[in-house]
Amino acid sequence: MLSVHTSPLHQPGTGDAGGMNVYIVELSRCLAELGIEVEVFTRATSSDLPPEVELAPGVLVRHVTAGPYEGLVKEDLPAQLCAFTHGVLRTEAGHRPGHYDLVHSHYWLSGQVGWLAAERWGVPLVHTMHTMAKVKNARLAAGDTPEPQARVIGETQVVEAADRLIANTAGEADELRRHYEASPEQLAVVHPGVNLEIFHPARESRAAVRARLGLPRDAVVLLFAGRIQPLKGPDVLLRAVAALLTRQPSLRERLIVPIVGGLSGTGLAAPERLHKLACRLGIADVVRFQPAVGQTELTDWYRAATALAMPSYNESFGLVALEAQACGTPVVAAAVGGLPVAVRDGATGLLVNGHDPRDWAEALLKVCRDDGYAERLGEAAGRHALSFGWAVSAAATADVYAEALAAKAGDPLRMGPVSVA
Repeated sequence: MLSVHTSPLHQPGTGDAGGMNVYIVELSRCLAELGIEVEVFTRATSSDLPPEVELAPGVLVRHVTAGPYEGLVKEDLPAQLCAFTHGVLRTEAGHRPGHYDLVHSHYWLSGQVGWLAAERWGVPLVHTMHTMAKVKNARLAAGDTPEPQARVIGETQVVEAADRLIANTAGEADELRRHYEASPEQLAVVHPGVNLEIFHPARESRAAVRARLGLPRDAVVLLFAGRIQPLKGPDVLLRAVAALLTRQPSLRERLIVPIVGGLSGTGLAAPERLHKLACRLGIADVVRFQPAVGQTELTDWYRAATALAMPSYNESFGLVALEAQACGTPVVAAAVGGLPVAVRDGATGLLVNGHDPRDWAEALLKVCRDDGYAERLGEAAGRHALSFGWAVSAAATADVYAEALAAKAGDPLRMGPVSVA
C-alpha cells in the first residue's frame, strides 16, 4: 500500500490525517487477518522515525525519506514523488523478484508512485481516490481554494493506469466514469467500514460519559468532529446554531456545541476564524473548541452527543458518520458524496440539502426536541452501523485484488467488474 502524504500512524483529525488514515489502518489489519501481508509506504516526517514500524501482526509501515522531514505541506509533495518512488523501488530491489504481488495506492499522489512501481514490477495497480479534484472544485466551500489543474491531470493519469479502481459508493463510481472516463471493467464498489470493537453504544449511562467530559447531564450537545477546514463546513454549523437560538432562545441554557478537531488544509491560513465567527454570531458561550483526540476519548464525545453534525461540502463516504452511529448517536449530515449511504435519512439521522443555515437550524431543532426523537434515531443508527464492519470491507477488497491478479494473468473467467454493497 502507498500513502505518500499522510501516515497511518498519525492522529486523525489533525493536519492531513483523517478518514483515509483510518481506512488504511483498519483495512490493513483486516487484510492481514485474512492472510494478506501488507506493507504501507509513507513519507518520513521526522528524522527520529524508525525505518519500519509494525502496525499490527502482518502489517508493516515503512518510512521513506523524500524531501525535508518537516515543513512540507501536501501541495509541496508532487516535487518529492521522484524521491519517494526511488525509495519504494529500492526497497523492493532488496527482496527476491516478485516480492510484491499487488500495489494498492491511496489518493492521487500515491497513485503516481503506484503507477510506476506496478509497471516496473509487472503487478496490478489497485487505486482508491478518497477524494477527487473535479468533484471538490464543483462543490467548493466559500473562501476555499480550488484544487490545481496539476492534480486533475495526475488523477486522470492514475485512472488510465489502474487495473482496478475501488469506489466507496456507486455514486463515486459514477463520478469516476463521468469526470475521468473510467471504464466499467475497472470499477469496484466497496463500502468502507467501522471498527465495531471500539465504536459501539456505551455500556454505562450517558450521564456518566458526560461527567467524564465535564458536560452537564441534561445538556443538548451538538457535536462536530473532524478536521477544521472550510471543506468540512464547521462555519455552517455555527451559523445554524445562531439561527437555532434565534428561533428557540430558551435552548441557550442547555446547548453545548463541541468542535473537536485540529486545523487542516486552508483552515491553517486563518486559525482564529471559527473563534471570531462564534463571537460575531453571539454564540461563543455555547461553543467549546477541543483538540483532536484518540479513538477512546472520541467514542466518549460520540456517546455524549445528542447528535453529530456533518455539514461537509464533500465526503467520499464519511467515516465519522459511521463511527457516531455505531456509538448509538444520530447524525445530521449534508446530502453529499457518500453520506446518503452512510446515513439513512429519517431513520438513523437527517440529511440536509445544501448549506443554508436556516435549513440546518430546522434539522437541528428536530433532534433537540425532548420527545425522544433523537433517542429513537440513535437506536436505529446503532443497528444500521452493524452492517459496516471492516471485516466485510476487507473481504470484498480481497476479492477485488483476486480479480485484478487474475486479469493480469490473463484468466478470462475471473475478469470483470465487482460491485459490493
